[in-house]
Amino acid sequence: MPLYEYLCRDCEERFERYVQAFGAEVACPKCDGHSVEKLLSSFALAGAATAPRSGGGGCCGGGCGCAH
Repeated sequence: MPLYEYLCRDCEERFERYVQAFGAEVACPKCDGHSVEKLLSSFALAGAATAPRSGGGGCCGGGCGCAH
């Protein structure tokens, strides 16, 4: 089950929820509001920003070790 971070538009509470199905209804734990916004995970952003870059993929792109 994926873990998502949400922001309640009613009370501005930030919270996380495990969600079983895409589009499942989520309620704020503070005010029980259903007007919530799924946030982009800062972990995903940090992982993407710090991912090592390679010379590419496939033959002659740095992935196969050939001398071309």
